[in-house]
Amino acid sequence: MICAFDRIVIAVPNLTEAVVDYGVLLGATFWPVPADGSGTTRAWLALKNVVIELRELQVAKPAIAGIVFVDESAPVEDHEVSNTRQLSLQLCNGQRTEDFRQAQPHKQNLSIGVDHLVLRTSDAQACIQLFSVGLGLRLALDKSAPDWGGRMLFFRVGKLTLEVIEPAEVETGPDHFWGIAYRCADLTATAAQLKSREVVLSDARPGRKPGTNVATLKSHTLGLPTLLIEPIPES
Repeated sequence: MICAFDRIVIAVPNLTEAVVDYGVLLGATFWPVPADGSGTTRAWLALKNVVIELRELQVAKPAIAGIVFVDESAPVEDHEVSNTRQLSLQLCNGQRTEDFRQAQPHKQNLSIGVDHLVLRTSDAQACIQLFSVGLGLRLALDKSAPDWGGRMLFFRVGKLTLEVIEPAEVETGPDHFWGIAYRCADLTATAAQLKSREVVLSDARPGRKPGTNVATLKSHTLGLPTLLIEPIPES
């Protein structure tokens, strides 16, 4: 049974450049993952509720490539989940990232986490079948929101949300991860820290969810749509 997000994988064309740029945004340095025989160069940085993995691949520009979930019954190594949406989804038991957190305490920033990841799809119902029925993620909300872009699904696991959007206008391309939102306890203080590192961001504004404040990150994001959220405290 899936109990958490283990890693969010971001594909980059140049790992050396990406770890510097994204490290500035996330306020910590990445750890180069030892080679495992796959030939893929990777680096990890731990946040409060998930590990961000940068993976050097043959891509024209950075893109959110996939998710690795924690399933305690899964093997240590990542195991691919076959799916009709052609998404990169994998399972592991979380042991490697737990060992990483213990061994590399300076390669993490526990003051921020990921609030949600955004996936765009042409078939919301198929995503319910995949994520809720197939993988067991809790479907916290299914709503039609034309002002926000169409039908929206919110799958919740391990204090992190996968937000799925089926646009009102039919998309013909494949499903793809689109953007990422980070959360912090104090937006004003976090914004000041980011600005001290020369990260550019918008002024704070009320979020769509009542009681939240948000700011759009405009630099050091690898070109990914990125939001910073100060959420309602969880009860």
